[in-house]
Amino acid sequence: MMVTDEVYKKKNRKERMLFLAKLLVYLAIVYFNLDHAVVYNKFTWLFRITNALSFFLGANLVISLAWLVILSWYTRRRLNKPVEKDNFMLGLNRISSVLNTIFFLLAVMVLFGIDLLKFVTSITIVAAAVALLSKEYITNMINGLIIMFSDQLSLGDHVRIGEYKGKILDITLINVILINDDDEQIIVPNSLVFATVVTNQTKQNVKRVTIEFELDRKLPYTPDQIEERLKNAISSYSNTYVHDSFRLRTMDIKKDHVVFKVQLTLPFVDKALEQRLRRMLNTEIITIAENGV
Repeated sequence: MMVTDEVYKKKNRKERMLFLAKLLVYLAIVYFNLDHAVVYNKFTWLFRITNALSFFLGANLVISLAWLVILSWYTRRRLNKPVEKDNFMLGLNRISSVLNTIFFLLAVMVLFGIDLLKFVTSITIVAAAVALLSKEYITNMINGLIIMFSDQLSLGDHVRIGEYKGKILDITLINVILINDDDEQIIVPNSLVFATVVTNQTKQNVKRVTIEFELDRKLPYTPDQIEERLKNAISSYSNTYVHDSFRLRTMDIKKDHVVFKVQLTLPFVDKALEQRLRRMLNTEIITIAENGV
């Protein structure tokens, strides 16, 4: 679904209303702290709650304001890009979630009376040690952000990552989630995405259909005859694939069998069409393997 200007306006309006609601709550807490400080002499627990809440809301308001400003700037530039394939928005939301989680944990510490300055100072050495131990985890997070803020891979793209192939279902800070033709979810670490060859068939805007098969050498056939049979098998779909892209190659000649590869190119990604062509070609290959040509 294409994103229209009205959709963006509704999204911005909803976020602005939420921002104003949080701002009103924050101002109410600040006002109460200034004008009713005496109450805290009797109810110290109330002071910790309002202090933690104001700390979290203050940080959350800054994050939300930055999010709204960046969103408004970005949506003016790219009104025609589908939200579900927008990596920039995905990365922006992930960063906002991480920052909000961090400040929420800090607010919990404030609630329990922990001095944040002393805590940050004391945890510095521990954090350095944790960073060394979780180097791969941090690398995955950095790689995930790079993927999100680039246009090389997007949600919905059909890709091949090393030996894995499928449609990108989600991109997280840790991994890329694919769904293959068997509806199986494949979780690929972000570090692997950067360490192996990635083929993005959607970005190429073409789809190459390839089938590799073996035929017994005792059967009566020639490569030209096989190619003609396979072409005839999908002759009703000749207008759906690129002209002259159909190719049959002899990959290897063994003692008992010959390895062939048939290949053709679709001008666009169409999973349903690809499956129909594969099925028709496979059916003809089975017939040839049983009876020859």
